[in-house]
Amino acid sequence: MNQSLSIKLKLADRDYPMQTDSNTESRLRKAAKVINEKIKEYRKQFGIDDRQDLLAMVALDYAVETLTLTQESEDAQEMVSNKIDFWNQLIDSALSSE
Repeated sequence: MNQSLSIKLKLADRDYPMQTDSNTESRLRKAAKVINEKIKEYRKQFGIDDRQDLLAMVALDYAVETLTLTQESEDAQEMVSNKIDFWNQLIDSALSSE
């Protein structure tokens, strides 16, 4: 059983207290670091200082990335399924012709 931890994450120069378990803590900290790096990148690239605008841009970026990865995963699953169907038909055909 994992023990509940109280942690504080800094996102866009603001502290967010959270409750988590030890298994999730490192992923939360890594995610916060990635978000802060992306904010810094957008701030430098576009000269934007508004926290809400920066967070919205980061959210949109990661939503698009998630949707893209989901679509790629679904496409790969469909391709594998089609190949399995093809090989099953080939095997069935070979067995029925004996």
